[in-house]
Amino acid sequence: MRAPLDYPKPDRWWEIIEKYKVSILYTAPTAIRMCMKKGDEWVNMHDLSSLRLLGSVGEPINPEAWLWYYKVVGKERCPIVDTWWMTETGMHIITPLPGVTKLKPGSATFPFPGIKAEVRDENGVVPPGQKGELVITTPWPSMLRGLYNAHEKYVEEYWSKYGLGNFYTGDGAIIDEDGYFWLLGRVGDVLNVAGHRLGTAEVESALVDHPSVAESAVVGIPHDIKGQVPFAYVVLRQGYSPSDELKKELINHVSKLIGPTARPSDILFVEDLPKTRSGKIMRRILKKLASGEEQIGDTTTLQNPEIVDEIHRELKNNHFNR
Repeated sequence: MRAPLDYPKPDRWWEIIEKYKVSILYTAPTAIRMCMKKGDEWVNMHDLSSLRLLGSVGEPINPEAWLWYYKVVGKERCPIVDTWWMTETGMHIITPLPGVTKLKPGSATFPFPGIKAEVRDENGVVPPGQKGELVITTPWPSMLRGLYNAHEKYVEEYWSKYGLGNFYTGDGAIIDEDGYFWLLGRVGDVLNVAGHRLGTAEVESALVDHPSVAESAVVGIPHDIKGQVPFAYVVLRQGYSPSDELKKELINHVSKLIGPTARPSDILFVEDLPKTRSGKIMRRILKKLASGEEQIGDTTTLQNPEIVDEIHRELKNNHFNR
C-alpha cells in the first residue's frame, strides 16, 4: 500500500524534488489543491530550481489551482502542460506545447498537432462560448481500434452518436473566442437543473475561487421540482472554520460567478474527500452519500476509506436539503 501524498509530512513531494533534482512534476488537480490546503510554507522551504516543466492531468484544473501551481511551485518560470486525454486515446489529444503555446489558466489550450477536435451538440458544431460535447474528427496513431470480443459495443460507445469518423469522448467542453478548449468533465457529471445544463466542474471551480476553500466536490441530487440540484462538499483552508455564515457566503459566491441556477442546495464542510491513491476524488461515492443511499459500493481502492464513514455520520447528524 502506497503512503498518502503528505506522509510523513506535507513537504514530502518538495523534499523529493530537492533531493533528487526532479525536473518534471506531472500530477492531478486534486493533488495540487491538497498541497494548496497545506500552505505555501511547505513548498517554500525547499529548493525547487531543478523543475523545468509542470503537468496536470485527470480532471479539469480550476484557474486558482493553476495559478498556485505556476507561481508557488514553478516560481513563474515553468510552463504548465495541462493535458486532456483518455485511456482510449493512448496519447495527449488536447495539450499546450511547452514554451510554444500561450497559456490560459484552466484551459488545456489546443489539439495536438495533426489532430482535429470540435465541440458539438445534437444540432452540430456549437458556437464559441457554448457548452457541448467534445468530438475528435481525425484519426490518430494510438487510437483505440476495438474492444475485445465486442466490436458492436465499440462502435456503439464511440462512433454512433455523431457518426463514423467522429470519435465521441463523453466529455463536455467549450471553445472560447480565441479557439482555446476548456474541458468540463464527463457528460455524466453534467446536471440538469430546471432545464439548464450545468457542469459540476464549473461549480467546483467557483467554490475553490473563494479564498476559504481548498477543495470541493459537487454532485447532483434529486429534487422534486428542479429535477436535480447541486450539493457541495467543501474542504476549508487552514485558518478557516465551518459556519452558517461561511456557507451562505459560499453559496452566494457561486451564484455571483455563475448564476442562481448553480447555487448549491446545501454545503457540507468535511475534513477530506474520498480519494484514490493517485489523488482522484471518488465522486461516485459522494453522490450516493448525498442522495441518501445506504449501499455505497467498493471502497478498497481508496487511500482514505475512513472518511466515507465520517461523511456518512455528518450527513445523518445534520439536516440537509436533500
